[in-house]
Amino acid sequence: MSEFYSEKDVQREVSELQGKSATAARLFDIRRIIGGLFVLYGVIVTIAGLTASDADIDKAEGVNINLWTGLGMLALGVFFLVWLKLRPTAPPPPSVEPEGDERVE
Repeated sequence: MSEFYSEKDVQREVSELQGKSATAARLFDIRRIIGGLFVLYGVIVTIAGLTASDADIDKAEGVNINLWTGLGMLALGVFFLVWLKLRPTAPPPPSVEPEGDERVE
């Protein structure tokens, strides 16, 4: 026994797959991953900079490098996340419906 699919069934399946694909694309947008990681590591490095001893600062010739690097990482991470919020990925194109006589019901 072989199954035959109508054009309507195929269009419905294509629409569902396009919706799932668009959702996956938004979920795994590289800006979300990069921004999240930079924010996470920026918080860790900033905390290390805030708790740095005088000996650690003297090793870096008086510059609290962990603090400045952490703040820079936080700024970059926030930039990526704001960019993602302001310019989200494009929604999927609308599905094409067959016209007139081509429509199978």
